[in-house]
Amino acid sequence: MAPEKRETDAGSSGWIGVDLDGTLAESHGWEGIYKIGAPVSAMVARVKEWLAAGTEVRIVTARVGPGQSATAVFVSRMVIRHWCAKHLGKALPVTASKDFDMIELWDDRAIRVIANTGVRAHEALSGQM
Repeated sequence: MAPEKRETDAGSSGWIGVDLDGTLAESHGWEGIYKIGAPVSAMVARVKEWLAAGTEVRIVTARVGPGQSATAVFVSRMVIRHWCAKHLGKALPVTASKDFDMIELWDDRAIRVIANTGVRAHEALSGQM
């Protein structure tokens, strides 16, 4: 199901960040810069729905983050964009950063907290606070 259109603090419709390894593509440990795992079908379907609805989606990955050489970042972006074109039908922007226009981040390592509280969202939902 496509997300509802929301405005960000900056007033735009924003973008959704999707982690690559372990979220959009299977990951069973680092296998090198040229290797990206098989697509995770549920996430691929979700991203395709977002794209069809006109939502901007970006790949958010440490593969292009600080500490990587310029060459490694360039190669990683090319490999990821090719993977996206093959599995999503479109090459997506690749970043390691979030900004004020990001409305959601889908990541296998993230833990959501309720804004300004430090309370884990699942604790609030289950009454464990």
